[in-house]
Amino acid sequence: MKRLLITGAAGFIGSNLVRYELQHHGDVAVTILDKLTYAGRRETAADVLEDTRVSFVEGDIADGELVDELVARHDAVINVAAESHVDRSIMDPSAFVQTNVIGTFRLLEAARKHGVERFLQVSTDEVYGSILSGETAEDAPLDPRNPYSATKAGAELLARSYFTTYGLPVVITRGANNYGPFQFPEKAIPVFTTNAIDNQPIPLYGDGKQERHWLHVKDHCAGIDTVLRRGEVGQIYNVGTDQHRQNIYVAEAILAALDRPRSLIQFVSDRPGHDLRYSLDSSKLKKLGWQPTRSFEEGLEETVRWYEQNEWWWRPIKSGEYAKYYQQNYAWREAKPRR
Repeated sequence: MKRLLITGAAGFIGSNLVRYELQHHGDVAVTILDKLTYAGRRETAADVLEDTRVSFVEGDIADGELVDELVARHDAVINVAAESHVDRSIMDPSAFVQTNVIGTFRLLEAARKHGVERFLQVSTDEVYGSILSGETAEDAPLDPRNPYSATKAGAELLARSYFTTYGLPVVITRGANNYGPFQFPEKAIPVFTTNAIDNQPIPLYGDGKQERHWLHVKDHCAGIDTVLRRGEVGQIYNVGTDQHRQNIYVAEAILAALDRPRSLIQFVSDRPGHDLRYSLDSSKLKKLGWQPTRSFEEGLEETVRWYEQNEWWWRPIKSGEYAKYYQQNYAWREAKPRR
């Protein structure tokens, strides 16, 4: 598989995946297909676009004609493109249906038509819903609880049906909560970090005790690559760690790393249907030889320093159109007294 079509690779996970592929596979050629919506930016992929092995196409995965033309020229498709922010899905689910479901359908149809060697659908642990105890294996029932995770589950089901019905060589990954460089500043860790840098309040949902298991994006990319090249077709692989941390712990750790006061934490009304806990059993992927390489504390420190040193990337975002969205997004929540 030398010719890879990676969708959504002007975004956070996709751009890091391209970097991983270029670094670890010298003979690979990558085409990036990205719509360049608010979270997909040329600046995010600027370094990889300088590599002669990379080409860039601006376009929508829901554009059937364009997708058909591109898939025909590639050995494998890795679908990273997605609307991914839960808050946005609550406010406007339509974009999530269009990209996450219809877009995946267009890619699957093209892949079936042109007989690609591998179709990898990048999904999320959120399709399992809230897991109050224990860990979820890949055969656990799906219980998505918001429009984002529901559309990701729908995309998975479509992909699996193309394996069962048409024999398309599909594999699926379900990743834990990612963090790392180039993550758009609407997700928890970059929001906490960039707000703290500016001595601005850190909004924390509810009591802040929602628990996530955190996965550095570079470890996630290694997991995706492992499944792409060694995973069994028709199978699903969890990509997670045993590094569980509550959101309040994460906020406090970021404040400590930046020497900011805990009083910056501002508790806000919880969002509807907020999952309390995620936890993945990733033993199936580990049998293929994958292991996470970073502790959460090491990775978080590295990530905080990256945002400190790369204001050129995130500051224009937070001072532009996103700033208006950010204010609107939190305006409807009733702030709670600081604790």
